[in-house]
Amino acid sequence: MINKNQFITDAGGKKVAVILPVRDYEKILEELDEYACIKAYDKVKAGKMEFVPAADIFKAVEQKQKHN
Repeated sequence: MINKNQFITDAGGKKVAVILPVRDYEKILEELDEYACIKAYDKVKAGKMEFVPAADIFKAVEQKQKHN
């Protein structure tokens, strides 16, 4: 695979930014989103879990919608 990334440098030659293909950028965003979901899942899983009947949840959502 040919390295398609390009770098922007400052006057001293230090890399300050990168230019990469849109497909690579979109893939990075997808992977970051997946990582964020995994972290959120792990955080919830580590905490105390409380199970609530679905009917109670639906009722609470309906009440909230009525007040908004």
